[in-house]
Amino acid sequence: MSGAIHQWTARQTRQAIRGKETSATEIAQALLARIARLDGRDAPGGGLGAFLHVDSARVLARAAALDAEHATAADRPLFGVPVAVKDNLCTQDVPTTAASRILERFVPPYTATAVERLEAAGAIVVGKTNCDEFAMGSSTENSALGVTRNPWALDRIPGGSSGGSAVAVAAGLAPVSLGSDTGGSIRQPASLCGVVGFKPTYGRVSRYGLLAFGSSLDQIGPFSRTVQDAADLFAAMAGHDPADATTAHAAVPDVAALDSVPGAGASSTPLAGRRIGVPRALLGSGVDGAVQAAIDAALIVLEQLGATIVDVALPHASAAIPVYYLVATAEASSNLARYDGVRYTARAKLAPGDDVATLYERTRGEHFGPEVKRRIMLGTYVLSAGYYEAYYLKAQQVRTLIRRDYDVAFADVDAIAMPTCPTPAFRLGERADDPLQMYLADVFTVSANLTGLPAISVPCGFSPDRLPIGLQLTGRPFDEAGVLSIAHAYEQATPWHREAPPLD
Repeated sequence: MSGAIHQWTARQTRQAIRGKETSATEIAQALLARIARLDGRDAPGGGLGAFLHVDSARVLARAAALDAEHATAADRPLFGVPVAVKDNLCTQDVPTTAASRILERFVPPYTATAVERLEAAGAIVVGKTNCDEFAMGSSTENSALGVTRNPWALDRIPGGSSGGSAVAVAAGLAPVSLGSDTGGSIRQPASLCGVVGFKPTYGRVSRYGLLAFGSSLDQIGPFSRTVQDAADLFAAMAGHDPADATTAHAAVPDVAALDSVPGAGASSTPLAGRRIGVPRALLGSGVDGAVQAAIDAALIVLEQLGATIVDVALPHASAAIPVYYLVATAEASSNLARYDGVRYTARAKLAPGDDVATLYERTRGEHFGPEVKRRIMLGTYVLSAGYYEAYYLKAQQVRTLIRRDYDVAFADVDAIAMPTCPTPAFRLGERADDPLQMYLADVFTVSANLTGLPAISVPCGFSPDRLPIGLQLTGRPFDEAGVLSIAHAYEQATPWHREAPPLD
């Protein structure tokens, strides 16, 4: 296999192990050494800060066990592949903190279904990655356990909330990783870090074991360097789970060979017959010039590949940000009520005579970060008597209108293309005191969560100062195969996925 181990894709990693060119142990050792060199706080520039927890002994023991089971490699699609896991996904006997002080000592007694299925497919969990606290943020600056840096420019944010998982893949610390996406938390950091990030249809992947933020919005998905690797992780995780009543019974599409998906063959026009919509009315003020230029160039490539580009109208999409921040905060307010200092969380010290209400108040006041407190208060307000109908109920009604807009558009097109983010990565601390500007970073991503649609971000260029830019493709419900095949065809026709940050 050509190239260094840290440059290999998941497929190349598995192929090398199956062919006995190397072993799972050798790959794990190489990546653990790279994590130690680049990621820790003592590394140059303060380190990338992608990981919150790495248990080297556990990783190597798992790799050794797989090497002893080499005969099963052909039947396990992720055999020996290291995967980094966002720290809001439960992992049995391994800390899961959601980057919050309130869960700093929490060790789950079980493993999330998505992670469990990857391990059954032969994957090795190499570590738990940093994120915005309880997945609430767009920059990974809201982590209570340290900042994560963009490997393309260490003074820039990596995006959020799954910033650590995006950085782990971009920096070659793991070939693939898992994140959660509530309003763009996979796609946005994927765009800003120059990797692939995929959010499946709501209900396609089990949320059992995911620490809930917005239960009608959350979805688990992969980061990778190639669309095919993202498809392989998706296929390994997807499918009904009795432990999650919201998972669909629909058959999981075969995405093992994206070149063979109908309309995505190896011809010079693999997208012939595909229609891709562009909501140009949304791409107005606020979109960085370099981002717009990269998207325009990407649309030309899609046309050259045989697709027809058509204008589509999404008249209610301009309301997506306020709708999202009403629905998401309301659900967060409900979900985070369980962190009370009584059961498995950190607990504030009480004085004699203090009551349970004081325990709740002091525990949450001391251990939740500012952004989490802000969202809980907003959500509690919009659910309160006298405001529920004016805010939460109205937001749900507009949410329905946004979904209908997409239904109308998909009667005419196979996918909808737009930027993933309106700007390249901004500097650390640049928007820390301006929550509204921070929220607007998700302007193009929240609609896919409000509507439950599958969406992917693929690299499509760079800004003049070499910061990555992403193209987002959104598809029909449960048409992951269609979205992945279009993204794959675009990726194979462009060089962007082969670029790597200047860390070596």
